[in-house]
Amino acid sequence: MSHHQLLLILDFGSQFTQLIARRVRENRVYCEVHPFDLPVDEIRRRAPIGIVLSGGPQSVYDEGAPLPAPELFELGLPVLGICYGMQAAARLLGGEVRPSSHREYGRAELEVAAPGTIFAGLGARETVWMSHGDRVAAPPPGATVTARSESVDIVGFEDESRRLYAIQFHPEVSHTPNGAAMLHNFLYRACGAAGDWTMAGYLAEAAKDVRERVGEDRVLCGISGGVDSAVTAALLQRAIGDQLTSVFVDTGLLRQGERRQVEASLTEGLGIPVITAEASAEFLGALAGVEDPEAKRKTIGRVFIDVFEREAKRFERVRFLAQGTLYPDVIESTSVKGPSAVIKSHHNVGGLPERLGFELVEPLRWLFKDEVRQLGRELGLPEEFIGRHPFPGPGLAVRIPGEVTAEKVRVLQEADAIFLAELREAGWYEKVSQAFAVLLPVRTVGVMGDFRTYENVVALRSVETQDFMTADWSHLPYDLLGRAANRIVNEVRGVNRVVYDVTSKPPGTIEWE
Repeated sequence: MSHHQLLLILDFGSQFTQLIARRVRENRVYCEVHPFDLPVDEIRRRAPIGIVLSGGPQSVYDEGAPLPAPELFELGLPVLGICYGMQAAARLLGGEVRPSSHREYGRAELEVAAPGTIFAGLGARETVWMSHGDRVAAPPPGATVTARSESVDIVGFEDESRRLYAIQFHPEVSHTPNGAAMLHNFLYRACGAAGDWTMAGYLAEAAKDVRERVGEDRVLCGISGGVDSAVTAALLQRAIGDQLTSVFVDTGLLRQGERRQVEASLTEGLGIPVITAEASAEFLGALAGVEDPEAKRKTIGRVFIDVFEREAKRFERVRFLAQGTLYPDVIESTSVKGPSAVIKSHHNVGGLPERLGFELVEPLRWLFKDEVRQLGRELGLPEEFIGRHPFPGPGLAVRIPGEVTAEKVRVLQEADAIFLAELREAGWYEKVSQAFAVLLPVRTVGVMGDFRTYENVVALRSVETQDFMTADWSHLPYDLLGRAANRIVNEVRGVNRVVYDVTSKPPGTIEWE
């Protein structure tokens, strides 16, 4: 995306690093995340308008602790240090960092001592989200303390001569209510951002990049049934037309009636020719006896590749395989951009077996989920399709902890369909970000009529989020939950108990596996 202004985010291992990136893009500023040790010469070459130093799990005094190059602060670029990034900057520039008397994690109230740049236009007191074990005891020489809290004397400092700005808390999380305004101040007041990052611009550039890379060859695009792969197919069709072949794989792990819905939506509604590959038996057979979540994901990924390899043989000059891989998929699978901890692997991340001879095309790889929806609107996809809740690539397999069987899939499909139907009927489907049912590997005693039962437990899950990097559980009305639970127990053979998941992310994940 070389035609846009660029902000660089250097990653020191925080799980929130990609959330910083999302917040920056919300301000219409293009950003890239790179390891903390990106060479200074490379930073000069990229000519960013500013740099953000992310948080991180370590202490600046740990052996081998990640630190930026001191020369970074001599480039004359605005630098914002967040949490660990603040401490790293303070230590390198002559300040003092000490261990806190206790680790501070959660909401805190700060007092703005000097508005400066970051707190310009905000109140005298702000609620923020803390997560740190060390604290800055003395700022670098020449810096001004901008904020303090009851437990920490220096929550922020700035040095306009160095164009350095630092805060101890996380402005990128929703728990810091005015965090977006603080980041906006850094981007527009300190960095002089022009706000030139738009989905319309991304579409034009992404289509051009695909055309240049693909040339006259063909592309095989895998359709999983979700929004991401559909947007990928629509973008590729815009870019290369009939050089695209889209294959929809029926894994047997789709939501109830989803195969018919996807085929109708893509082929009839969007005009994208789709070939359906029936592979239910293949996937369920490969998953027999597999219980470990990572093993299940890897098994599904392997079978996907087998199916694509088989389908590709039906066409000539297929050189590329397209996938709907997104930024969070990449980040949660591997620390490719820095020392961030791995959360889980994704079936469509990590490359392809060399035997296939395919090259990957992933035009959405650096977009977040809500950006993909914006892109879909730019491509003209109907709102009823774009507005569908996200569905994981591995399908219902990650919503069935333990072994996956055809009978378990049947139970979950029926329970999930009832839950979603009740949400729609009550007008809640559009209000929440993602909702689904989970079939637990638990059986409980129940009573139905005059008989004792010993059957399955279904968990209902609903979350609200803007970026899917963090999420809060949905406070659904009790009567809605009651109707859904009552219908599931009465209508789904094999279920006698329903529970509701009230865990946010973090500490949990949105999906159960």
